[in-house]
Amino acid sequence: MAGGFISMGHPWASAFGILGNIVSFLVFLAPTPTFLRVYRKKSTEGFSSVPYVVALFSCTLWILYALVKDNSRPLLTINAFGCLVESVYILLYLVYAPRSARLRALASFFLLNVAAFSLVVVVTVVLVAEPHRVKVLGSICLAFSMAVFVAPMSVIFVVIRTKSAEFMPFSLSFFLTLSAVTWFFYGLFTKDVYVTLPNVGGFFFGCVQMILYFCYRKPKSASVVLPTTAATVAAQSAEMELPLAALDAAAILPACSAPVLADLQKLEEAVGSPRRGGVKAI
Repeated sequence: MAGGFISMGHPWASAFGILGNIVSFLVFLAPTPTFLRVYRKKSTEGFSSVPYVVALFSCTLWILYALVKDNSRPLLTINAFGCLVESVYILLYLVYAPRSARLRALASFFLLNVAAFSLVVVVTVVLVAEPHRVKVLGSICLAFSMAVFVAPMSVIFVVIRTKSAEFMPFSLSFFLTLSAVTWFFYGLFTKDVYVTLPNVGGFFFGCVQMILYFCYRKPKSASVVLPTTAATVAAQSAEMELPLAALDAAAILPACSAPVLADLQKLEEAVGSPRRGGVKAI
């Protein structure tokens, strides 16, 4: 890529790098309506900060990788934008979250984005010889991306259990899959295995979500049950808490691995919000 964003020597890599930036740009902005609501209501309404903290950590890892590896301008630009967006999300969360949630958010931020990232920098930049830095850092990014592919499984399990894809929009699943495809081909044409491999999983889970959408796009009315007691409400909330906690690991995937933050947040909103058909006591 000759140090630039567009290179005639690698036209396909340049084309997919630009397309990947455009698609990932839209995916990063997907949670914006949620935070506009947080700003208007001056409340986080019980949402978790973990997806945004993890997303910020993922972006910083890939920025470090792009800086260490030559000719990775598309990775650098989109993840720099991701860092900016996720930082704004986290700042808004800290401003409007209750004290206990704010303390948890700060703890996770310092643990992951300060302590863990500093450890990665020390290991890869200080302790590892320069010829091996790309390999070591790429392996860390790859391991982090692969480790979090369990999160889309949580979305899938929720859809299957509820027999409804109402809160897993097809358009979002489509763009997440498209993002995985574009970054897969970018990694393929640049011969970057650390970008290529994670997006195989991103493409697979994206296709599974789209298939499930067509299978469950019309929810069965019998599956909707309104609780009549506070105890039943608590029981249903506890039942939904486990998969949603797993989903909180979201965004997990870096920009070049089709982040799933947006559909996870939409699902969390849908399950927890009475106004959108969530659990409500009568």
